[in-house]
Amino acid sequence: MLKPSDSCIKLIQQFEGLRLTAYKDPVGIWTVGYGTTGPGISDGLVITELQAISLLNAHLQPVAARLAALLPNLNQNQFDALCCFIYNVGWGAFERSTMSTKLQRSDPTAVAEFKRWNKAGGTILPGLTKRREAEAALFSRSE
Repeated sequence: MLKPSDSCIKLIQQFEGLRLTAYKDPVGIWTVGYGTTGPGISDGLVITELQAISLLNAHLQPVAARLAALLPNLNQNQFDALCCFIYNVGWGAFERSTMSTKLQRSDPTAVAEFKRWNKAGGTILPGLTKRREAEAALFSRSE
């Protein structure tokens, strides 16, 4: 079974950035570390870099396990790109997406779906546009 490689972790870290004090993301969700959200993350929370790495890994593991079960024939680059993408958008959004449907049908046009996910709260964000370009490039890269 595939696991997120260093390329995946570095891509997430690059685009999420490291923030050791909790903050609200562009749509108002409390976030800390490398883009970690969820219970226990709220105003005033301060963590260490080591805790940020631990949170990243803890939130990435279930994404990777579910992705490997859903799409067992991905190569490492495709797997890494999708783990990065799902880490950012969430499993529910991915599961309901056209991208997921296309991937499950082995539709080669699925990679084009990355570019559609560059908005937060309906607003195009340049950082998300760059992230999606990087994820699509990794997804398309030969082994």
